[in-house]
Amino acid sequence: MSSPHPFEDPQTMRLLLVYLHYEGDGAWERDPDAAELIAYATAKYASLAIKHQLEPAEAAAAAWDVMRTRAARIAGDPWAVITHSVALHLYYEERARGLLCGADQVRTDDVVDFHDAERIDAHEASLADYHPAFWSYDDVSDFEEPPPRGQDADQAPPEPTNAFFALDDAVTAFVESGWPLPAARLALECIAARLISTGSKYAAFESLRRDRSIRLQLDIDQDAWVRVLHAVLGHDNPNLQRTAVGRGILQRLLIGERTAEIFGSSAVASAIAASAPSETEAVHA
Repeated sequence: MSSPHPFEDPQTMRLLLVYLHYEGDGAWERDPDAAELIAYATAKYASLAIKHQLEPAEAAAAAWDVMRTRAARIAGDPWAVITHSVALHLYYEERARGLLCGADQVRTDDVVDFHDAERIDAHEASLADYHPAFWSYDDVSDFEEPPPRGQDADQAPPEPTNAFFALDDAVTAFVESGWPLPAARLALECIAARLISTGSKYAAFESLRRDRSIRLQLDIDQDAWVRVLHAVLGHDNPNLQRTAVGRGILQRLLIGERTAEIFGSSAVASAIAASAPSETEAVHA
């Protein structure tokens, strides 16, 4: 097994950052250790940059910005500070490119509810067929208010819920369980988008479980994030496939269950409430 790089030692890293700071900006250009450090950071964060569809040089530039801060110089573990900041920077850059706006705009709550820009012809189905904003009815005279639930024991099972409405219902339920609205929408939209892109709950779960950027954005720990994923996506155990635990919140909403029924389960409600980020920490600006 190869020995760790000297830069991985916190004390060595701190001393180098302090030295470069007091030598002035020119030290970063002249000092061979500075050049080696940037090369090491480029290699260290290359895979993270590629995951966010960015160049490794983008991650290296973000790391260099953090290395020159006082926070990195006095940290017990400078690499922990640098890695956290680089992960956030790359996440915001990726979101900014998807939204066709500046990274500074992405760091505000104004765009949390927006999805990435899409071409109108990016879907096989016509835009009017899948987006509720374009739905219309020629004759609404036959529309009636639905009967109250429980009025008739023989009433037909509820109709499946449109995916857009199901997501909104889930966001509302998360907020009622103590989640800040921006954090609830970010978490659920990221889960739904990953589910669409991977095509299966298991693949989406594994991909999201390993994706630290969303969890860092929400400021929740790994255990809380896994609880949220299990609650929203369900469990992949074949023995639980037809149970409420196996289906997960999104699937149960899509087949017509109400949020009151789903969150009436103490297990679901407590899992979501226990995983909620604080109002002040959720969704970094």
